[in-house]
Amino acid sequence: MQGLTSTLRRMTGKRRAIVDTPAGAPSPLKPIDLTDDASVAEVLDLAVRVGEVTLAAGTGAIDTAAQVQFVAATYGLNRCDVDVTYNSITISAYRGPTLPPASTMRIVHYRSMDFTRLAAVDGLARKIRLQVPTPSDALAELDDIITAPHPYNRWVATLAWAGMAASISVLLGGGVLVAVVSFLTTMVIDRVGRVLNRAGLPFFFQQVVGGFIASAPAITLYSYQAELGISISPSQIIAAGVTVLLSGLSLVGSVQDAITGAPITAAARFFELLMMTGGIIAGVATTLRLAALLGAELPVLSNVAPPDITEVPTKVLAGAVASAFYALACYAEQRGLSAAFAGGFAGALFFLIAQQVGFGPVLSSAIAATVVGFVGGLLARRALIPPLIVAVAGITPLLPGLSVYRGLFALLGDQTLLGMSALLAALGTGGALAGGVTLGEWGARTLRRPRIVERAGSLRRPSLKVVRPDARRIKRPDAVRSLLPIRNRKPMDGRWDGER
Repeated sequence: MQGLTSTLRRMTGKRRAIVDTPAGAPSPLKPIDLTDDASVAEVLDLAVRVGEVTLAAGTGAIDTAAQVQFVAATYGLNRCDVDVTYNSITISAYRGPTLPPASTMRIVHYRSMDFTRLAAVDGLARKIRLQVPTPSDALAELDDIITAPHPYNRWVATLAWAGMAASISVLLGGGVLVAVVSFLTTMVIDRVGRVLNRAGLPFFFQQVVGGFIASAPAITLYSYQAELGISISPSQIIAAGVTVLLSGLSLVGSVQDAITGAPITAAARFFELLMMTGGIIAGVATTLRLAALLGAELPVLSNVAPPDITEVPTKVLAGAVASAFYALACYAEQRGLSAAFAGGFAGALFFLIAQQVGFGPVLSSAIAATVVGFVGGLLARRALIPPLIVAVAGITPLLPGLSVYRGLFALLGDQTLLGMSALLAALGTGGALAGGVTLGEWGARTLRRPRIVERAGSLRRPSLKVVRPDARRIKRPDAVRSLLPIRNRKPMDGRWDGER
């Protein structure tokens, strides 16, 4: 119990991801000359390029704007207006009444779920806060981060996507055969998707091809299961493949933008989300329609029974492993993998418990996502990684792949009411997941907010945290002691002047 208490105390302490407290720089210890246009332009370029990486990774518009504003404020540009939209970042800095404002804009041309790069940029922002390197040194380090190769081979990412699909199929109730087929199917989806991406095929049609590949092997095996002497559930295989395809979409970012006050960016991201989901649906629908035309036997749609209590440990472990595989597929470092495993474990556990209690899938998803967001916020402080890594990885196994398939199958079978109900349930589940994550992260940020900075006139300086191990001795960090006046420094006898 003592070790657990110590761990929880460290998790809820000051070591926080920079996204928790990015709004105010501690103090412009090395402020730039605001009259030097070149220096101001260099700082603005550094700020928008940091925001480019965070926005490309799926971070919400409000958090991205706070990150950009924080970097600029660290170097003395305290009064900045930052506008973040779906694919652009604009910043304008006020330099006083006698100088014209300085502004710059950057277009984000790509989407990259590279968690190692995101964590490295987060570490750079933390370094800027603590050490305030020169803008040229920070830009050079940022260039190294952006141009660095992925930490893992691409085949490692392919195997991770396949392992994620296999774990999700187990979470949905599948056996060994279903897991193996899901594993192999997802490997094909990933490799074919890479080829199509290099050929420049629009991402919508890549999703169509992915949906086709996800469902074709399952329908084929189901049609010939009597001849092969096997028993297989194609819905679990298709749902696992659909979940993998859905995991790369910016569900969390779109709902976070809508909740936190960025409606334009939220609308753009949500429309993209609907389009990409429509591509998956089109691919699965094409497969089912071709199977019906060829006379293949299609599975019977049945209600999904809640999991038995004896299956909960296996499914919780499957959810945790799926989250870790997703983080690995997105090139997360070791700390990110451990945090993603813990987030997936907590999410799957609370989701299954809520279902056992009797809550519906939407409310169960909201409860689980809130726990994931809360746990992710705490783990981000301990692991010094962005909370987005834990949040996205933790809710990925809970994405409504099965509901999407059931709704589509019902619509193709002229069961319009059942199909629309399932698709609306899928939409509600996705919104509940993203909204729950947002609420959980807010709870983690407000659980314990240390006084990182305090005002001193028009500037901000580090607050002094005094630790009193006993009544006679006061310890202060070395970085803080260097800022103290000479008369307040610690004398040779080990006591402070104020105590004497």
